[in-house]
Amino acid sequence: MEKIRKILAPTDLSELSQAGVRYALNLAKAVGAEVTVYHVVNYEELLWYGEKMKEKIATDSTFGPPYSVLEKYQSALTQFLKTHFSELTLSVKVHEKVELGNPDINIVEAAEKQGADLIVISTHGRTGLSHMLVGSVTEKVVRHASCPVLSIRPQAEHEAAEKVAAVA
Repeated sequence: MEKIRKILAPTDLSELSQAGVRYALNLAKAVGAEVTVYHVVNYEELLWYGEKMKEKIATDSTFGPPYSVLEKYQSALTQFLKTHFSELTLSVKVHEKVELGNPDINIVEAAEKQGADLIVISTHGRTGLSHMLVGSVTEKVVRHASCPVLSIRPQAEHEAAEKVAAVA
């Protein structure tokens, strides 16, 4: 078995996706790996954001120049990590990455480009009903990734964290 040095932890910034990120950070701490926390802004999200920006500009005369969309999501990712994982990010080397694209395809490609030894991803995010129609991002990543994929159920987050802590 190869040593785990690089972990890719995709997130959609939802509460449910915290389970995968937390597990990845705990595992990295236990084995001395680094983690790239990765958010893909999908095209539907981009369209929603564009509509919200139009509304904000139309209703708020003090609204200044908009950030680029990716800068806005980069700030959201930074805040997500700070809010939910500040205790872990102090003891693990963490990289943050935000890209525009198709989440499952981008995650698989990012893992290959970065030489990830493992992808740790939550089984649930905010997709809701669309999961039943097109399949989940996690399922597609598991099918296409060239490295191992560890999928974490959000309700099992605390149990999983305890198991990793016991290994350390």
